[in-house]
Amino acid sequence: MVSNGKRGSPSILSLPFSDPKFDDLTTSSHVEKLVEDLKSQSNELQTVAASELRLLAKHNMENRILIGRCGAIAPLVLLLYSEVKQTQENAVTALLNLSINNANKAIIAEAGAIEPLIHVLKSGNAGAKENSAATLFSLSVLEEYKAKIGCSGAVKALVDLLGSGTLRGKKDAATALFNLSICHENKPRIIQAGAVKYLVQLMEPATGMVDKAVALLANLSIISEGRLAIVREGGIPLLVELVETGSVRGKENAASILLQLCINSHKFCTLVLQEGAVPPLVALSQSGTPRAKEKAQQLLSHFRNQREGAAAKGKS
Repeated sequence: MVSNGKRGSPSILSLPFSDPKFDDLTTSSHVEKLVEDLKSQSNELQTVAASELRLLAKHNMENRILIGRCGAIAPLVLLLYSEVKQTQENAVTALLNLSINNANKAIIAEAGAIEPLIHVLKSGNAGAKENSAATLFSLSVLEEYKAKIGCSGAVKALVDLLGSGTLRGKKDAATALFNLSICHENKPRIIQAGAVKYLVQLMEPATGMVDKAVALLANLSIISEGRLAIVREGGIPLLVELVETGSVRGKENAASILLQLCINSHKFCTLVLQEGAVPPLVALSQSGTPRAKEKAQQLLSHFRNQREGAAAKGKS
């Protein structure tokens, strides 16, 4: 998802064309006419109306509120099932832009948008898939919808996009999955859908997605299935390398994951040590963020305790 400068809020998307008039405040009578067009039997009228609503909701918060109040959301949700790909893309992008407003988030979710958004994730063109993932992220900002989205089938569709989407699609999917992973019951769903394999692949620097991937893995490493999958998919060498060469946030999350692996499994601890984790952890314990220093120090302390325990056993 392209950032709009505020962490935690979805982007307002750059559209193929724009017009300064769409930045101006619209009127309820004009929006009501567009809503009628959304409900018409004409594909052309539907496409044009969805396109105009998409643009009206792009920059202007008052327009978003007005469009939500005029009843546009329910017919836009229905158009997510349109067989006309441009209509479908316009509708999902309009919903994404409308969802920037918190009141509209609830209206969109209550209009039954989750299943149609999953349909778009599976069947839409690249742009529609990206915007569907971004809309699911936007809805998941509301605490009560994290679990609802998680048990709806969205996780599998988002993981599929993480594996096979465009770069922006992968970023949108990772952002949505990260938000969903905050809800504990979604963690096993994300792992069972096969996300860890793709996330480990995305830890390669060339992908440009290292920080997003490792942040999500840090959430998943809290449960045993997550730790097992990270090791099985070959994550340990990449995590150790990240402690040494990653961004500030990347180092922090990599150290957090390694700590989870080591304190919960002697076998994993041995594998981490075999990868040469001690020197980069010593460096991180001296120069990282407060959280990174804490994680690195806890790991080094754990290694010492393991060593002392083994030495004591050897003497007895």
